[in-house]
Amino acid sequence: MIKAYAAKAPGAQLEPFEYDAGPLGDHDVEIDVEYCGICHSDLSMLNNEWGITRYPFVPGHEVAGRIAAVGGQVKSLKVGDRVGLGWHSGYCMECSTCMGGDHNLCDHAQGTIVGRHGGFADKVRAQSAAVVKLPDNISSEVAGPLFCGGVTVFNPIVQFDVTPTARVGVIGIGGLGHMAVQFLNKWGCEVTAFTSSEAKRTEALELGAHKTLDSRDTDALKAAANSFDFIISTVNVSLNWGAYLATLKPKGRLHLVGAVLEPMAINVMSLMGAQRSVSSSPVGSPAVIADMLEFAARHHIEPKVEVFDLADVNKAVERLEHGSPRYRVVLKIK
Repeated sequence: MIKAYAAKAPGAQLEPFEYDAGPLGDHDVEIDVEYCGICHSDLSMLNNEWGITRYPFVPGHEVAGRIAAVGGQVKSLKVGDRVGLGWHSGYCMECSTCMGGDHNLCDHAQGTIVGRHGGFADKVRAQSAAVVKLPDNISSEVAGPLFCGGVTVFNPIVQFDVTPTARVGVIGIGGLGHMAVQFLNKWGCEVTAFTSSEAKRTEALELGAHKTLDSRDTDALKAAANSFDFIISTVNVSLNWGAYLATLKPKGRLHLVGAVLEPMAINVMSLMGAQRSVSSSPVGSPAVIADMLEFAARHHIEPKVEVFDLADVNKAVERLEHGSPRYRVVLKIK
């Protein structure tokens, strides 16, 4: 039996829960969970904001731990390997996107917490292809958030060929944004953090931002016209997108990784004249996750975390939902 914490209804408290995972599949692995991050996507699923949650629901898709068992056909991993697991727990391995290396875009990808139980547990299972080994110099305590938030902000740097000479902006210095600033700084870019918080301004500079811009200052936004090659938005609320588009250079790109549910109000003419673009992306493929981990290990990039014991899971959820953690909340499972 796998011991976990689950919610029985939308927004309910997480309570001890056990389930039988059945026989281990030939291509699957079982992970002894040591740490598991809490992401805003866990909260969205917990509250059934996307209408796809099944209850009882075990959250947790930022897993770090060790391989406890492997299926009969698994060759890439062995018992004892230190690994991580993110948003996806499996892929079809047959479609054109999988065969092209874009597993994260697979129409049949399995979510770690969508229709199955996640990592707020002593063990979790996944297809071996979705599990990635951890570099020796990335601690398990901070590794989990890299598998969701970290790769979410790293993936577009790779997908859209952001150059080391690019001038980039990061909207929102929080769970995602504080990692985006670190990655982009070490990538070689000139980084500007958009924030209206004085405390976040100081922290952004400490994390690697070269400049800050007050996102509530309309005059400052106007003064930044035609400044940026690339802007990544990590917030999940609607903003004055037209004002941010105006800060892009010709052929500049506004890229969204925050899950904004409202439609975007954009004037096509603000795109057309300067050939600007708006785009979005999910998490990365296993190959991109592996590259991200190597880059993070090489440049000593780590998410800033607050750690709670699993027994205090509801306090941890409350901290993320109603507090201001700096910057990711992580559960210590064992």
